[in-house]
Amino acid sequence: MKIEVLKDIRLAEEDYKKMISEAQEKRKTITTSAELEADNMIQKAHADAEEFKKQRIADARKEADNRYQRIVSDGKAEAMALENKGRQNLPKAVDLLVSRFREQLNVST
Repeated sequence: MKIEVLKDIRLAEEDYKKMISEAQEKRKTITTSAELEADNMIQKAHADAEEFKKQRIADARKEADNRYQRIVSDGKAEAMALENKGRQNLPKAVDLLVSRFREQLNVST
């Protein structure tokens, strides 16, 4: 009877050792899988951040180009308006210049 009990104890110990070993293997597998998943998530986060950065830079460049085009367009329109205004005043300016010139000639003589 003692031998049977000792055999049962030995079998129970072997079963527990086997269960512990399997649990440790399962823990290693789960840990490895979790680490791999974490690494993949980190890589994806880096890739997403890089893509976001590139998109923001592209958006900023587009906005800057639009502002540049608007400024150039406004500048050209203002220059054209000033030129037209100057052309309207050109005959008056010529007349004024000629009259002043004539005055200078009359004063000199």
